[in-house]
Amino acid sequence: MAPSSNSTEFTDQGAAIPSAASNSLAVIAQPLAEFSQAKSYPLEIQERPFFDTAEVYGPYLNEEVVGEALAPVRDQVVIATKFGFTFGDDNRQQILNSRPEHIRRAVEGSLMRLRTGVIDLLYQHRVDPDVPIEDVAGTVKDLIAEGKVKHFGLSEAGAQTIRRAHAVQSVTALQSEYSLWWREPEGEILPTLEELGIGFVPFSPLGKGFLTGAIKEGATFGSDDFRSKVPRFAPAAIKANQALVDLLGQIAKDKGVTAAQIALAWLLARKPWIVPIPGTTKLNRLEENVGAASVELFEADLSRIAGALHEVKIQADRYLAALQARVGR
Repeated sequence: MAPSSNSTEFTDQGAAIPSAASNSLAVIAQPLAEFSQAKSYPLEIQERPFFDTAEVYGPYLNEEVVGEALAPVRDQVVIATKFGFTFGDDNRQQILNSRPEHIRRAVEGSLMRLRTGVIDLLYQHRVDPDVPIEDVAGTVKDLIAEGKVKHFGLSEAGAQTIRRAHAVQSVTALQSEYSLWWREPEGEILPTLEELGIGFVPFSPLGKGFLTGAIKEGATFGSDDFRSKVPRFAPAAIKANQALVDLLGQIAKDKGVTAAQIALAWLLARKPWIVPIPGTTKLNRLEENVGAASVELFEADLSRIAGALHEVKIQADRYLAALQARVGR
C-alpha cells in the first residue's frame, strides 16, 4: 500500500488516503450492502459499490475527489462520510467538535464537496466527550427528517454510547477497527450490534496492510505515513507478529488465493451484517480485495485460522495513547 504524499495524520484505513485527483481512490469499492433502518438486519443485500470517505481526509479534498468521480453514477452507489472535527490553521491539527451547529455546517460542506443532495450514511467520526451523544443523535435525526441524510452511523464508539444514541435515532452502522489482528470488538461490541440490529463496517480489515504479507521485518515508513507512529509497526512488533502472517500465507497458498483475501473472507464469514472496507491506492489491490467476496471458507479453513490465532499473541498497541483515548467512549 503505497503512501500518498498528501495523506493526513489521521486515517482509519492506515494506508494513505489520496487527496488529489491524480491519485487513485482509496475509498473502497467493496460491492456490498446498503443497510436497512429496520431493527432487524437486512436480509436482502443490495450489491452497490460502497464508498467511504470523510471531511478529515485531506482534509476536505478526498470528498471532492469522490464527489467528482461519482457524480455521473451517483444513483448507482452508496456514499458514507463523517463529521466530528474542526481543524487548526495548518489543516493538520484535529479538534473534536460534534456540537449541533458544527454538525450542520459539516453536513452542508460535505454535500457540496460530494456534489450530492443527500448523504447515504453519515457517521460521527469519533465520540466528542463534551457533547452528549443524545444531542448528536438528535441533530442527525433532524437532518434525516430534512432529507439531507439517509442513515446515521457511529465510529469507534463504546457499547453504552451506541445504546444511548440508538434510543434517540436508529443507528444503522458502526465503523470500528476489526481484523484478524484486532479482535476486541468480539467482546462487547458485536453482541451489542447483533442485539440492536446494527451493521458493522470494519476499517483496517487488513491490519493497515500488515495482513497482506507485504510488510516484512526491516520495513520502514515515511514520516507522512500514519504507520510510522503506530506501536504495532515498530520493528520489534513487526518481527513478533510476522508469525500470524506466515500462518495465513500457508492457508492462502493451500486455497490458491492471497493472504489479504483470506483476511477479508474471514470477516465476511463472521456475520452477514459485517461489511469490511479495505483501503488501497493501487488498482490491482482493489481488484484483489473485491475478489475476496468470492472466496469461500469452509469449517476446516475457519478451524485452521482459529488455530493460527491461538498460536500467535499479537504484540504492541494499535494506536498511540492520544488516539486510543478517542476510542470506545
